[in-house]
Amino acid sequence: MALISIVIPAYNEEKRLPDTLRKILKFVSANKIRTEIIVVDDGSRDNTAAVVTALKSPKIRLIKNLKNMGKGFSVKNGVENSRGDIILFTDADLSTPIKHLTEFIQYHNEGYEVVIASRDLVESKVMVPQSHFRELGGKIFNIMVRIVTGLPIHDTQCGFKSFTKKAAKLVFPRQTISGFGFDVEILFIAHRRKLSIKESAVEWYNAPGTKVSFFKDSIRMFAELFKIRLNGVKGLYK
Repeated sequence: MALISIVIPAYNEEKRLPDTLRKILKFVSANKIRTEIIVVDDGSRDNTAAVVTALKSPKIRLIKNLKNMGKGFSVKNGVENSRGDIILFTDADLSTPIKHLTEFIQYHNEGYEVVIASRDLVESKVMVPQSHFRELGGKIFNIMVRIVTGLPIHDTQCGFKSFTKKAAKLVFPRQTISGFGFDVEILFIAHRRKLSIKESAVEWYNAPGTKVSFFKDSIRMFAELFKIRLNGVKGLYK
């Protein structure tokens, strides 16, 4: 039976993380999925690490960054320390329900090397939407992703993505972006490496307490699109 690694980047998540971990543990147990859960504490200033260790589950491993390094760095750290045949990363708020893991595993069994959740497919169900302001910003960003990088993907930013072990070893060592723009970079690398990518329709629930600053992080993410394009031109992803 395949081992599934679930990587969760966490920064100041003492309130949301315990419930998320319990939901994941309950789901994988009920569905008899061999699992390791890797929580990467990204230099949290609260009790994130303490609430993880308090659960005392043999399925959970805690990795601590020495300081706050960014979501992209934390995901990469977790993936590179994983042992799974399939590696999924998901947000600490579990905006995409863990039940979709079953579908993702099936897609991998069908031969797809990368599977990503998408909120923008016709079949997707956004149960609790973001504000109109953030939703519009997301649509503009997706348009810019296609123009600047040429990625034929509807939604690069949904935080629920999985890779086969082989695909992860091709993609993540080449990742250079530590912030929120890393999603585009890893998909750009996967596309350049001609890996098979499946966009999957999901349910999605906007959760309060986002760590993304709309203005500061949006400016940085737009700048990172051009960095990704330039890296591609320079051949840094080969």
